[in-house]
Amino acid sequence: MRQELGWRQGQLDKIIEIFNGRLLQGGLVFQQNFLVRSYELGPGFIISIEALTNLLQESALNHFKCTGLVPEGFGSTPEMSRKNLIWVVYKLEIVIDSYPSWNDVIQMDTWTCASGRNGMRRDWLARDYKTGKTLFRAVSVYVMMNKQTRKFSKYIEETREEFKGFFMDYCDPIIKDDGRKFRDLDIETADYVQTGIMPQWKDIDINEHVNHVKYTDWILESVPEQILETQRLSGIRLHFWKECGKKSVLQSLTAKSAQKIDEGIELEHTLRLERGSEILLKGRTTWMSKETNQ
Repeated sequence: MRQELGWRQGQLDKIIEIFNGRLLQGGLVFQQNFLVRSYELGPGFIISIEALTNLLQESALNHFKCTGLVPEGFGSTPEMSRKNLIWVVYKLEIVIDSYPSWNDVIQMDTWTCASGRNGMRRDWLARDYKTGKTLFRAVSVYVMMNKQTRKFSKYIEETREEFKGFFMDYCDPIIKDDGRKFRDLDIETADYVQTGIMPQWKDIDINEHVNHVKYTDWILESVPEQILETQRLSGIRLHFWKECGKKSVLQSLTAKSAQKIDEGIELEHTLRLERGSEILLKGRTTWMSKETNQ
């Protein structure tokens, strides 16, 4: 019995060690492993884009927590909390080389550096824990927003001091920005339209607006079923223009792009309010045939 308990404890210790996060490269890189759960799967027995994007957010927050920078706020430093400042996602890009499936272990590395004068950029590299094969890469740019006024804020000097030794001085983004502008879509220029989209209470996050992860679901609302059935999402690029509250009613607009890509399809996306047509998001997705993207 003691030997059996000792074996079980040894296995448990090994599991805890695998999934605990750790700091690398002098504390500049955070690494954590994630097990793909059954409820995170979508069609095709692979991780859903929503679950994948949630893992990016989870590893980013765990990175902050591991450094001791956020003892008081959910992703906010002590100085940010005192000034009612929060981080919000301004841009997000994900390139997916291979989708993990149920019970696969994803090894996620993430790091940060400054982005311009007022932003923070975060990069992610996700690999298969067993093989080391690259699964997906991501880049996000964050800016500060005042939680009371809901307006963007300049990067305060006190927080700049807090992040010393935490940001890399400079690093090239893991995904290069192609610099292409997004199309302005409306009802007339869109090929596919989904109207009457309304946030639910569960979509509101701790920052009192719709979490950015939900936007990925909404842009897929207007993707035709034929593409969803025959193609696999291989890339997504989003530019967030305005936050979304719980009483908003939205339109999801999609159009086929004029840009030609090898063996794939590119789509342009816009999320906007039904009343007033104010734009919340512009984006672009790329899709590859499931037959060539196994």
